[in-house]
Amino acid sequence: MVSCRPVVLDMTNAIALTASKGPDTVDPSGKSTQPPSRAHASLEMYEAQPAKGGSKIGSSLGSIKFQFNPKEVTISKSAKWERKPVKGAKKSGPPEYSGADPCKLTLEVFFDETVEHDESVVDSVEKLFSCCVPVEKTRTTKPMPPLVVFTWGGVTSFPAFVTQVQAKYTRFAADGVPIRASCTVNLEEMPSEAGQQNPTSGSLSAERAHTMISGDTLALVAYREYGDPMLWRALATYNKVDDPMRVAHGTLLLLPTADALATPIG
Repeated sequence: MVSCRPVVLDMTNAIALTASKGPDTVDPSGKSTQPPSRAHASLEMYEAQPAKGGSKIGSSLGSIKFQFNPKEVTISKSAKWERKPVKGAKKSGPPEYSGADPCKLTLEVFFDETVEHDESVVDSVEKLFSCCVPVEKTRTTKPMPPLVVFTWGGVTSFPAFVTQVQAKYTRFAADGVPIRASCTVNLEEMPSEAGQQNPTSGSLSAERAHTMISGDTLALVAYREYGDPMLWRALATYNKVDDPMRVAHGTLLLLPTADALATPIG
């Protein structure tokens, strides 16, 4: 007997971007209780750890802060379809889906130090270029550049590797030091299995812990630990975090099993 139940699409796993809504800032009447803070975009860098089918993000390697938020972010994703020709037919054969190509993200990064006239523009661009070369500690084993995640407030991209950085210096100080640059950065999705949930055995087990460092967000921690960045709110509730959007550097988070995280704290 064939089931006729309607098919429900699962949209809980984001394809390209995850948007985490911050704490409520409106009162019951619908009026804003506080103005939204201006968030600055950044590229968070991580060590690449081996994973089935690719790599997953490991420990933080720092971040590249954007001096100015990008005006545009371009994301593309394509699917592969194949048609087999039918001999003697007037029309082509039916298409067959053969898989999906990785997401690709392109963004523009602008740096300007016409006031300070220091070397920070060169340093920032060099940091972008460093995403295309192996991390120092991997050179003697399996050379691997860092993985990056584009973040902007509550928006988080897929873990990716940098395929190209193109920098154009457009202004220079009197001594020749570049003080303005426009960079185009191309990212490509790094495939890997979703984060593994901790097994439960019905008995008490030790909780893992994570110390928040610069560039960490609850959404990133939730993605690394559980494979679902949308669990950031449950993680905040479990750890009794007062302000999930501003978790202080050095904060210790307890990482329970996925089942424990989903159990309301009574």
